[in-house]
Amino acid sequence: MPDRLNDDALSELPSEIRRPAYDRRAVKTGIVHLGVGAFHRAHQAVYTDDVLGQDPQWGIVAASLRSPDTFDALQPQDGLYTLAVRSREGEALRVVGSIGRIIVAPRATDDLLEVMADPGTRIVTLTVTEKGYCHDPATGALNEAHPDIVHDLAYLRTPRSAPGFIVEALRRRRLAGVAPFTVLTCDNLPSNGRTVKRVLTRFAELVDPELGRFVANEVSCPSTMVDRIVPATGDQDRERIGAALGVQDAWPVVTEPFTQWVIEDRFPQGRPAWENAGAEFVADVEPYEHMKLKLLNGSHSTLAYLGYLSGYETVADTMADPAFVRLIEGLMDEEVAPTLHMPPGADLNSYKKALIERFRNPALKHRTWQIAMDGSQKLPQRLLGTVRDRLREHASIARLSLGVAAWMRYATGIDEKGAPIDVRDPMAARLRELADGAGGSAENLAGALFGVREIFGDDLPGDPRFTGAVTANLARLYERGAKRTVSEFKAD
Repeated sequence: MPDRLNDDALSELPSEIRRPAYDRRAVKTGIVHLGVGAFHRAHQAVYTDDVLGQDPQWGIVAASLRSPDTFDALQPQDGLYTLAVRSREGEALRVVGSIGRIIVAPRATDDLLEVMADPGTRIVTLTVTEKGYCHDPATGALNEAHPDIVHDLAYLRTPRSAPGFIVEALRRRRLAGVAPFTVLTCDNLPSNGRTVKRVLTRFAELVDPELGRFVANEVSCPSTMVDRIVPATGDQDRERIGAALGVQDAWPVVTEPFTQWVIEDRFPQGRPAWENAGAEFVADVEPYEHMKLKLLNGSHSTLAYLGYLSGYETVADTMADPAFVRLIEGLMDEEVAPTLHMPPGADLNSYKKALIERFRNPALKHRTWQIAMDGSQKLPQRLLGTVRDRLREHASIARLSLGVAAWMRYATGIDEKGAPIDVRDPMAARLRELADGAGGSAENLAGALFGVREIFGDDLPGDPRFTGAVTANLARLYERGAKRTVSEFKAD
């Protein structure tokens, strides 16, 4: 038996390990995925793996736009990897085979563009995180001054960004008389399909007005809602999973039992029968998207910043503190849920209860530091949209403003004990400069950060109901610390 997971090892794996129920040699490429990370491999790739036995024309070529790490780990494994689903009851393992090939874009730009331009590719999916769209999070418009966008407009044939790759591939297809692929974003953006359509159309207009009209009129960008918690894989995970397999897996993925995918059914060139794997196709995904962004992601970010500052390493550790459970339940029930407008049949109370249980899952080691990444990009979608909804109704934002204040405290890069925080954020240097200039004053820090219009826009900094609540909570965090602030929290 080989020492490493690969096609040759499949037949010799222990019988309890689930493996692809189809002939991988018969699979053809129908999907190109940009941003091959842990979430894609725990979510869309699994749904696709479940239906390839029915229709083998939807295999995935996955591309990394930056790091070669996933390629280096999985290419020797023929693209195979283990999915470990962890719960209180234990761990279930399966080997996923839907990714047939991995490309590192900076190493093989032409190769990736050729695959995307190939007529067989009918869908391009994305999980490049919020920052990967090179847009202004406050407005959803293309950031035309973004360094990658400036580069890609100057050098169309050697793009760096996701918008650059997609538009160049669409340009080539148009010239060759090949119908455009569907662009299916699976990232946490508001109205994510419409946002990516806006970004792509503007980029294409800057290349050529005719190309811009083509993208606007001919390219389908359905909106989606994706939901599954996927912590970072650790060495202990690799060792445990390798022992169960009997072979090494360089990069397994660990996740929870819960998974959800809601998709607008607009695929002119066809699509896999993902509904047979549990996906839900709807005419309008927006209510579900708001539900997830506001309830799950908004709560997650609030937990991440306050939990990290309180000294809790994981979400489960944070939720073992009853004060945090009370805070998050109140956030969901009192401040977020009233802003949601769900279609008939959607059970909001059950979803909220399920979220609390998922956050409490001790088998998932989801680090608060990991969730805290890229806060400047996440805050507008996860918390500030709900803040605006509440302010329009003249309603309380007590808990929402505490989450925003916790992000401000975290973004200083110095924790409550004076130790450095490894702030991973595209604006980290700018945020740290503003924090250093505040001199440790909550009022000065809040005032400086409110001036970052890419995050807060032009409206919120001028609303004293918002600025006053955030500044007061930030002062409490400085004076009392996060853990005491949460334990003593009382809504307005």
